[in-house]
Amino acid sequence: MPKSGAITKEALILALPESAGSAVYGMVDVLAATGTLWRELSGGPAAPPLIRPRIVALSRKPFRCGNGIPVSPDLALADASAADIVIVPELWLAPTDDLRDRHPELKEWLRRRYRAGGSIYSACSGAVLLAAAGLLDGRAATSHWGYADLFKRSFPEVRFDPAPNLVVADPAGRIVTAGGTTSWHDLALHIVARHCSPGEALRIAKVYLLKWHAEGQLPYANLVRRQPHADAAVRRAEAWLAAHFRETDAVRGVVEASGIPERSLNRRFKAAVGTTPIAHVQNLRVEAAKQLLETGDDPADGIAAAVGYENPAFFRRLFRRCTGMTPGAYRRMFAPVATAGRVRRR
Repeated sequence: MPKSGAITKEALILALPESAGSAVYGMVDVLAATGTLWRELSGGPAAPPLIRPRIVALSRKPFRCGNGIPVSPDLALADASAADIVIVPELWLAPTDDLRDRHPELKEWLRRRYRAGGSIYSACSGAVLLAAAGLLDGRAATSHWGYADLFKRSFPEVRFDPAPNLVVADPAGRIVTAGGTTSWHDLALHIVARHCSPGEALRIAKVYLLKWHAEGQLPYANLVRRQPHADAAVRRAEAWLAAHFRETDAVRGVVEASGIPERSLNRRFKAAVGTTPIAHVQNLRVEAAKQLLETGDDPADGIAAAVGYENPAFFRRLFRRCTGMTPGAYRRMFAPVATAGRVRRR
């Protein structure tokens, strides 16, 4: 249990019109319970909270953030001059919105907080704001896998990795980015473990039924994302592959169907889509396999054949490389979700 007389740490949780209200208030709720809620539920003696979360915004004026959720800030940026912990929760951003031309005063405030010794944390697309502020230059970072192309295009100096659920950016651990939409769960547990104790983080996980996503983001990522481009020949090749990717020699087939030399098609496809035709075929096959694993009970060998692989061992290796899991582990994780809404008949 927390030691008596423990110092309550200040945590500032940033809220903007672009913020996801569930992440903002979820973080407030969880951090406010540190040191207190487990004791209350277990019948232990009362104790002060270990973290005091407060919402900071551009001004103290109430506003509505994403999905119209009302926000009443505790502090304005101008009044928030010191804090142990600064958190940037998820922002509702398009996959092309790099925030370069927005909130300059906020970016400078974040830089000052870091220079003053504060720890800066972001969840999901909050990392885009840290990147736009220059705090991730030359550093490793993660965010939702859907922003991988944005980081590649707008922030090439950031070593972006969409696979892990948490990435520590600096040796002192004072900049940490978290991955997907509910990665604020993992981030909250990390913050509690680091600034309070690992034991308190475990108690918070038990109280809130929070799961540590040790598997990272790869199992959740969509390997086939449509990239807008103007190459009509590549669009036709994509459409052909979408219909024929299960065929044994789909790559040779798309070359013949396109009427373009293989080397030229590879070059144009990579420039337009971001992957080669063979990698695109592999992604299509793995996505099809994921759907079969989620919704059926066919063995992995049968699924391998159904998506175009004669060698089940090669399919398993490819599936694990793309998702970070074996086909069996993937089924155990996601099949219950896919069937959760079905009515069970006795």
